[in-house]
Amino acid sequence: MTAFRYRAARSDGVIVTGEVAGGSVAQAAATLADRGLFPVRLDIRIEASRRPAAPRGALAIVFRSIAALVEAGVPLERAVAATEPLARGGLRNALADVREALHQGQSLAQALAGSQGAIPGVVVGMVRAGERGSRLGAALEQVAAHLEHEAELVARVRQALAYPLLLAVAGTISVFVIGTVVVPRFADLLADLGQSLPLATRLLLTGSMLLRRFWPMLVALAAGSLFAAVEVLARPGARRVLDGWVLRLPVVGSLRLGLATARVTRALSGMLAAGMPLLAALEAASDAAGNLAVGDALRKARERVAQGEPLARALERERAATPAALQLVAVGEASGRLPEMMARAGNLAARESERQLKTLVTMLEPALIVAFGGLVAFVAAALLQAVYSLRPGGL
Repeated sequence: MTAFRYRAARSDGVIVTGEVAGGSVAQAAATLADRGLFPVRLDIRIEASRRPAAPRGALAIVFRSIAALVEAGVPLERAVAATEPLARGGLRNALADVREALHQGQSLAQALAGSQGAIPGVVVGMVRAGERGSRLGAALEQVAAHLEHEAELVARVRQALAYPLLLAVAGTISVFVIGTVVVPRFADLLADLGQSLPLATRLLLTGSMLLRRFWPMLVALAAGSLFAAVEVLARPGARRVLDGWVLRLPVVGSLRLGLATARVTRALSGMLAAGMPLLAALEAASDAAGNLAVGDALRKARERVAQGEPLARALERERAATPAALQLVAVGEASGRLPEMMARAGNLAARESERQLKTLVTMLEPALIVAFGGLVAFVAAALLQAVYSLRPGGL
């Protein structure tokens, strides 16, 4: 996708300028025509740069403020301008571009779509559905609620993983200090005595020597592996394979599916409540899953729905949601309350995922303590065994 710098005339004769994305000059011109603009000039195309995705918490604050201002009767352009000081970095620049696009006569959905990735497609879809149904205020409320749920879910996951991560880092540093500082001092003392040492002590000293000699190489290898993993995961193909493999794991797979289900069902609830058609909502929700494998499953389910299959059955066949959520979706289809049941399914999936995450963390914390404690105990036992072996009649 490329960007074209354009100069066009509005229906009232005002000349506006800006950039529009398109695969060709004809597509860019057609996009401008859909916006009610008459292109006068399309300059040399330039590659479209993408901004990093804005944090969900910051987006929630921004859209909650916009929704409140619009509900109070503030014009949309002024509402966006009033929320710019609340944002930082790329999001603030994106809001400035949105305000400028609104000033040029674009709709809010069109302006948000030009944020170059800073604002997710699900948000754009909700706003577009609200504008088409003349329910922009309600759509903005749905967007704010969806983003708040997303931010809360991310915060809970990070909070649950914070202590195990801190424990792992502290344990690794402690083992490194023991192996490179404490043990070598004992090694010098034991070497001066010239006596044979127990097997455990010899293993400890050998490991310490290797760690002291090769630790720069190990650090470089770890940093290189981390960099390579980040580069590989940035490629959609590799990320899709990894996401599919993770979903097949016994405990982590169900947790990932639950988190994706919470995101997808809440996004679908918001879009359907805003008036978006189901097929379009399914297409937009595939980007909200946070898992490429689940997103692909949603697209396949969308094709089944387009062929007349019920939504709950299509999602079940593609394994795109948890069983509990599928039951609520089926109830929503049968009762005509699909948006409400989708919201309940999202809340249920989020609570179940949080419970699974707490269980996993509860198992992980003792495992880390036992692992690092075992290493420290081995070091202490090996050194004490060496000390006792130096005594007459010692071990």
